[in-house]
Amino acid sequence: MFEWVKFLDSDYFPAGADAVRRLPKTSTPSRWIPFILLHAACLSVFVTGVSPAAVIMAVTLCVMRMFAITAFYHRYFSHRTYKTSRLAQCLFALAGLTAAQRGPLWWAAHHRHHHQNADNEMDTHSPTQRGFIWAHIGWITADSNMPTDYSRIPDLLKYPELVLLNRFDWVVPVLMGVSVYIAGAVLEHFYPALHTSGPQFLSWGIVSTVMVFHVTGAINSLAHQFGTQEFETGDDSKNNFFLGLITLGEGWHNNHHRYPGCVRQGLKWWQIDLTYYVLLLMEKLGIIWDLNKIPNAVMVKEFSATSTSSTRVQ
Repeated sequence: MFEWVKFLDSDYFPAGADAVRRLPKTSTPSRWIPFILLHAACLSVFVTGVSPAAVIMAVTLCVMRMFAITAFYHRYFSHRTYKTSRLAQCLFALAGLTAAQRGPLWWAAHHRHHHQNADNEMDTHSPTQRGFIWAHIGWITADSNMPTDYSRIPDLLKYPELVLLNRFDWVVPVLMGVSVYIAGAVLEHFYPALHTSGPQFLSWGIVSTVMVFHVTGAINSLAHQFGTQEFETGDDSKNNFFLGLITLGEGWHNNHHRYPGCVRQGLKWWQIDLTYYVLLLMEKLGIIWDLNKIPNAVMVKEFSATSTSSTRVQ
């Protein structure tokens, strides 16, 4: 009766997920269409206009969703750098889904694969292996990268609610878009002096989504090419101050590849890691606990050994 539902399931592959994963690691032209349409939709701001309310909304969504990606998708689901309750875990997944970067289990499985094969021929998105465009966006357009490799995330697979959210990962972004449109329409009706509207809010919400996507993608592409390398990690990961700021701490990528299980990525006092600071607050509030922090003695020893040997990559 509901046979059509399978076509809305991100885990539905008629040939089988394993067969799809074995396909050549090449871009599929049709998978570029959603990205092209999403970027083209950003031009709608020239039709719907701009208002302070719409810009504030877009910036707020950028920050909130970037935090959800780094704090939840990355530091929690991918690396389990802290613990939380099952309810909070589900809410974290919902928050990450609003960024429209697919499901938390798909994201975590790919990221774990990346760390196991960083910058070698098996790496899913290495710029040194396949170039900037592939690392930044091209790898997401390959059919072979679409199935979720559940074998890499057995610790998450035991939660059926996470599997369900991962399978229907498009639902939350759609609801997010509808909510943003309604918010703009409500403001237009009750506060006309703000000069905004539903279409305007939706347009700037799309701009926000695209910005978060590219900022996230910059870690795959730019953070493996430009910056400093404090530690010999066997890969091309770099620390980049600018990326550290715009990604709320993810730009300290060489630090992260040295200590992937550490909740903190900005290890020195001047390496700003806004995500870590918020996670510390969440720890104080009892939302999360058992944060995996590097012992200070280990950090002091390693930094003293690398402080004179760090090299800058142009």
